[in-house]
Amino acid sequence: MQRTFSLPAEKASPRWYLVDAEGVVLGRLASGVAQLLRGKHKPTFTPHVDDGDYVIVINARKVRLTGRKLEQKRYFRHTGYMGHEKFTPVARLLATRPERVIERAVFGMLPKNTLARQHLRKKLKVYPGPEHPHAAQRPVQLRLRRG
Repeated sequence: MQRTFSLPAEKASPRWYLVDAEGVVLGRLASGVAQLLRGKHKPTFTPHVDDGDYVIVINARKVRLTGRKLEQKRYFRHTGYMGHEKFTPVARLLATRPERVIERAVFGMLPKNTLARQHLRKKLKVYPGPEHPHAAQRPVQLRLRRG
């Protein structure tokens, strides 16, 4: 009888990837980054083990939104008081904190569990410009479809 393979957490070997977001559509970028964070591209993928890779996203300010999302898309949050909904247009968030736009898109692509929050907090590094402080890790340049 063949047994299901389950990777022990100690044998996980994360790599570092560098993704340039310039001209890439936000949804395509987020789904590609989410797959790398979870480790679904590896043959040793195990859903309950953190076998994902580290991902550095640069040029977050130059990510592309299709259609009229720049004018129409809004992010919602609630203050906790009745009737106090706050809506932030994506254009304002892209101008002030572009890394938040990518983080929210990637979070939407991850499963809603503790492991996904750990992936987002520890393994995703997003920078608005082309510079990043992770050159010592020698990340592999990854090209996503600009589609």
